[in-house]
Amino acid sequence: MIEQLYGAAFQRLVVQLYAVTGDLGEAQEAVQEAFVRGIQAGRRFERLDNPEAWLCRVAINVSRSRHRRRIFLDGLLRRAGPPPVVPDHSPEHLALMAALKRLPVPQRHAIALHYLVDLPVDEVADVLGVSLGTVKSRLSRGRRALAALLDDVRPLTTEGSHSA
Repeated sequence: MIEQLYGAAFQRLVVQLYAVTGDLGEAQEAVQEAFVRGIQAGRRFERLDNPEAWLCRVAINVSRSRHRRRIFLDGLLRRAGPPPVVPDHSPEHLALMAALKRLPVPQRHAIALHYLVDLPVDEVADVLGVSLGTVKSRLSRGRRALAALLDDVRPLTTEGSHSA
């Protein structure tokens, strides 16, 4: 049932939410979240008389909640002052950031928290909600993957000084 409803109503719901939010990306995300909640509701959702109206109401509520959180976060950020300047746009830094994006998300999170945020391994495990061994494994695999990815781009960033 939900597959047919998705095909029939997704675009229509996005257009409705776009009119409410003024942001196409926000509208798409809110409608997607509404469908996820419909799936999670299971039989209750299937028994609704007008599931499309329910999805619209949920999408609007999701959008409003996200908007309130953004306003709250904006206020916190204004009180915290200007964001730190990240001046490093060197080819090496850009290559590292590009390589990090290519890592699987769990490895990327472990690498970023440990090496970039400078958290000890046990704190990384706490933040990610995984065991110490899992963090160590992700760090090891992530370092190997990064080394291979960075080795692939090193000739480009050092202009041929990499020896074969």
